[in-house]
Amino acid sequence: METSNERVISTRLDTVTLITINRPESLNALDQLTLQQLDAAVSAIEADPHVKVAIITGAGNKAFVAGADISVMQPLDPIAARRMATTAQLLLNKIENGSTIFIAAINGYALGGGCELALACDIRIAADSAQLGQPEINLGIIPGWGGTQRLPRLVGSSRAKQLMLTGERISAGQAAQIGLVNEVVTAAELMPRAQKLAQTIAEKPKMALQLIKEAVTNGMEMDRNRAFAYEADLFGLCFATADQKEGMLAFLEKRRPDWRDC
Repeated sequence: METSNERVISTRLDTVTLITINRPESLNALDQLTLQQLDAAVSAIEADPHVKVAIITGAGNKAFVAGADISVMQPLDPIAARRMATTAQLLLNKIENGSTIFIAAINGYALGGGCELALACDIRIAADSAQLGQPEINLGIIPGWGGTQRLPRLVGSSRAKQLMLTGERISAGQAAQIGLVNEVVTAAELMPRAQKLAQTIAEKPKMALQLIKEAVTNGMEMDRNRAFAYEADLFGLCFATADQKEGMLAFLEKRRPDWRDC
């Protein structure tokens, strides 16, 4: 099933959904309408109990998302600029904190807001032709959609500062070296690899997927001892699920588990 709102195309493939930012003529730049449609697509996925994994990519072969639409941002006053940043942050928080596993399939430029969108995803796979960066400094501004917080948590504060202070773009290979992306493949291999990974994850029990994501995402913001206690709480919660009973019984009986996603 495929639904299109012009700027965002959502294609449901069983337990995996593909979201495509569809503004190739603008290098898939994010303006207010595109953000609204992306938010609607993410909300629909989160509300669908059958979807476990979503892949986000960009239309065409040049850009994942080249950033926010500068022509829209340029005339903003401080209040409107803050409102736009807050709106985008809420959307990216929904991706980062929701129950769905999000994979960014980075098929080209992932700059500014595009890089921040990728940072909010759980896993990032890049084509070898992709370029990533936070070039906001070259526009006289700073990253405002979560980049100053997510990037240093992912690659370390020193590397993050260098990327943001210089505004330099880095290759997919360099991004992999510093941990900004998980792996790099050829452009032709990008979507098959993302889909294979999504399918592998989608074959796992849904509650355990969700609890792993919660443990990592929320635990990163806690002190070490509280994070361990939080992990133990979620570990214990698994034993209230039918899938824990089925998974362990299947292991003992030496057969494949029949997940019920409950």
